[in-house]
Amino acid sequence: MKILPSILSLFFGAVFASTPASSTTLEGMRFDDSIQLNSTELKLNGLGLRAVLFIRGYVAGLYLTEKSTAPNEVLASTGPKRIQLRMLREANAEDFNKALVSGMRRNATEVELIALRDRLSQLERVIDSIGTVRKGDTITLDYVPERGMTLAVNGAVKGPSIHGADFYRTLLEIFVGDHPVDPRLKKGLLGQ
Repeated sequence: MKILPSILSLFFGAVFASTPASSTTLEGMRFDDSIQLNSTELKLNGLGLRAVLFIRGYVAGLYLTEKSTAPNEVLASTGPKRIQLRMLREANAEDFNKALVSGMRRNATEVELIALRDRLSQLERVIDSIGTVRKGDTITLDYVPERGMTLAVNGAVKGPSIHGADFYRTLLEIFVGDHPVDPRLKKGLLGQ
């Protein structure tokens, strides 16, 4: 009879070990409630939908080391961060550049733009090399302080890292800054 508890233990242990991590869904797109980035656990701060009228562009998730509903705290945080976009429609490189690079330019001061100029050009080249992203694609914008920002499409890193906390902060401003691309998206990402 001692064999039965051992078998049950093995069976139930396997069942519990295979239980998926908890997640949150928006517009049918699933986001894990926590992830690992460079050996650091990041928590899903919030999810938001980017839409113009009835055209849904993407669902975005913001991951931070500590949750925050305050934009200034999010922008000032110094640890690893992730912005993850799940595409709800196709977008070509021109649209993608317009969304990210133009948004960064709108949120930066003239002095900041001078400091960011070469890195913005680098981002444009990386996006151009990607071409078209399709419905269902996952775009990940990760920031690790010692490495900089990496852009990945469906898990494949595209181009070299782009260094600088100032660069990633300006990128975050598109989503949660004073002049966000979409105020409803901002509220969602801040968990409001």
